[in-house]
Amino acid sequence: MNSFRLRDTGWGKALEGASRQSAGDIRIICPFIKLGTTHRLLGKLKSGRIKVITRANLFDCYSGVSDLAALDLLLDRGAEVRAVRNLHSKLYLFGNNHAFVTSANLTECALERNHEFGFEAKDPEIFRHCLHYFDGLWKKAGSNLSKAQVKRWSSEVIAWQTCAKPAVSPHGLKDYGVDVGIEADALELPVRVAEANQAFIKFFGEGDNRSPHSRSVGHVVQSAGCHWACTYPKGKRPRQVRDGAVMFMGRLTENPTDTIIFGRGIAVAHVEGRDDATAADIQARDWKERWPHYIRVHHTEFMDGALGDGVSLSEMMSELKSDAFASTQRNRALGKGNTEPRRAFMQQAAVELSPEGLAWLSERLQRAFLKYGKLPAAFLNTLDWPGAAAPGLAKQ
Repeated sequence: MNSFRLRDTGWGKALEGASRQSAGDIRIICPFIKLGTTHRLLGKLKSGRIKVITRANLFDCYSGVSDLAALDLLLDRGAEVRAVRNLHSKLYLFGNNHAFVTSANLTECALERNHEFGFEAKDPEIFRHCLHYFDGLWKKAGSNLSKAQVKRWSSEVIAWQTCAKPAVSPHGLKDYGVDVGIEADALELPVRVAEANQAFIKFFGEGDNRSPHSRSVGHVVQSAGCHWACTYPKGKRPRQVRDGAVMFMGRLTENPTDTIIFGRGIAVAHVEGRDDATAADIQARDWKERWPHYIRVHHTEFMDGALGDGVSLSEMMSELKSDAFASTQRNRALGKGNTEPRRAFMQQAAVELSPEGLAWLSERLQRAFLKYGKLPAAFLNTLDWPGAAAPGLAKQ
């Protein structure tokens, strides 16, 4: 490689290659860090100490743009991690001579799909200046984070994700980063659906309980309670759904028979006891006696229109065929098992999407949001929400 190279693509391979070749220390400045990309980078590392400067604004984690689990993994690997407020710079230093300055965070989108720009250098003078910047910020960043801190923060984020109304949820989450003297306005970040490692279609309704296409989405949401939870049948706990999975909501419809996707949310993994219907839940919706298990969701978004304005699952299956779902795509690759998408979700409460299915549904649902708008937070806040309050929520 030349001593200096401008780069706007291939950041993932470049960083992994540098990690594989480095036998010295690794120093990283990166605001947003996801678990999957961190695991990939560490998997290539031969040896050396790791120092990371990142953010500790829990709203980032609540929104899904950064993972506390990634910090936990770094700490498990012996890394030293510190956090500062309002961090936006990205710097990756490998050994004693290899530097990357870039717009790319440690996220799948940034490293593989976004148009990110910066440079890669093996120039001693450039590396010296970059290291000077890192060392100066490291000294200002206070003490190292601990696993106990990260565990407490994870509990705080989950508490908000499982019971916070959309209009008030961000305000109780703190930024635990060190103030190094730069003030900035609070940044509200959207959930990165494209970053999800899992996606499902959760079905509402049954074969003998289909809804007309003329029914309003608001009425469907109010009836199903899917603004905060997706329900699963008794004895079938949804243990396969992990934190951060995208849950697309689909209602079984009639005339014509279909499943219409009308919204989505971000999942919180099921915990037995916490995520089971209470007596009050069953009193409010008696059908929850048969469907008592929850996948709680946050950052829910619903189309503001009629079901008929939503996204047709039949259309998706006709277009993508066996690439619609994870199971049919996997069976086709193995050369055995069911590859027919219409058989993949028979008698199922939910079905896992393939990456192609996630991309297709995301794009079509976004079109519907742009055309018909979204159910406003003011409406969602009038609906029933879980009784347990997140830290500070009762005061909002």
